[in-house]
Amino acid sequence: MTRPRIVLDAMGGDNAPGEPVAGALMAAGVLGAEIILVGRKDAVEPELRGTGTIRDVRVVEAPDVIEMDEHATEAVRAKPLSSINVGLQMVKRGEADAFVTAGNTGATMAAALLTLGRVKGIGRPALATIFPAAEGRLTMLLDVGANADCRPIHLVQFAHMGSAYMERMFGLQRPRVALLSIGEEETKGNQLTLEVHQLLRGSRLNFIGNVEGKDLPRGLADVVVMDGFTGNVVLKTAEGIAELLFTELRKAVELTPWNKAAGLILMSELRKVKRRLDYAEYGGAQLIGVDGIVVIGHGRSNARAIYNALKAARDAVQNGVLETMRAVGKEVPARGQPGGEAAAGDTSGED
Repeated sequence: MTRPRIVLDAMGGDNAPGEPVAGALMAAGVLGAEIILVGRKDAVEPELRGTGTIRDVRVVEAPDVIEMDEHATEAVRAKPLSSINVGLQMVKRGEADAFVTAGNTGATMAAALLTLGRVKGIGRPALATIFPAAEGRLTMLLDVGANADCRPIHLVQFAHMGSAYMERMFGLQRPRVALLSIGEEETKGNQLTLEVHQLLRGSRLNFIGNVEGKDLPRGLADVVVMDGFTGNVVLKTAEGIAELLFTELRKAVELTPWNKAAGLILMSELRKVKRRLDYAEYGGAQLIGVDGIVVIGHGRSNARAIYNALKAARDAVQNGVLETMRAVGKEVPARGQPGGEAAAGDTSGED
């Protein structure tokens, strides 16, 4: 297999270009991939000085930057030579296999749709992220921010994509798929979840029913689907709780000499727990359903998070995730029908 070529937005994120470049240097020669840094050369190249000849890393000029607070669609159209646009165009032209950024999420999604388009048969792409659960289990959550408003068929398609992803990437046979709701009973939830529940119940997926927010850390399901508004709130709340937990633990350890002694004894285990809950360990969310591999990292990503985002992109390329999504697009329901399925190839549900 040829080496994956991964474009990294060197100007994306709160800590650009320093942390993206540092993450690329961490990945160079380790991931077995070519890293293409896209951004302003006058900003990126100074970050590379003193590192000697860097194998597997090169720089491509992109003179414009879409800032984190810019309006997504307007910025994408107004700045065709931005690092986001240039990087995605390289993927579109076949000059790269994947695109990674910690930059403006909305702009990345808009540019990906305009440049790469959707996988045929998929109505809307979804942001999918890996959520750490009990006993080392991992759960995929989607959508976590691409679509604030969804129709039932969109969540059904998210479920199919998530199930196929977990099977392909983690080797799970018939991944357990669940729907996030306010109760386990199929009669609980709003109109959207009630309809989605019935559609998933009649699908060929291994649908185990509804789960509540409290069930997510327990790892009861391998894939949990929700609309993007709900998913983004869940994700940000989980990040905030994890940060609060470790801040309070640190304060408690420093209260007394006895606490400090106990903290030293437990330090290695606490670090393991912190690492499992740290967003930087998972790199970012993958935008599945667009016709290309796109990984979007947290805006405050450090070098380790960038490295893990590059690793996630490499793994997606090597495991044929895009080809898997294209196969899903050919089989997935395109509109809701009694029983939850639709005629193959029917795309009337797309918008």
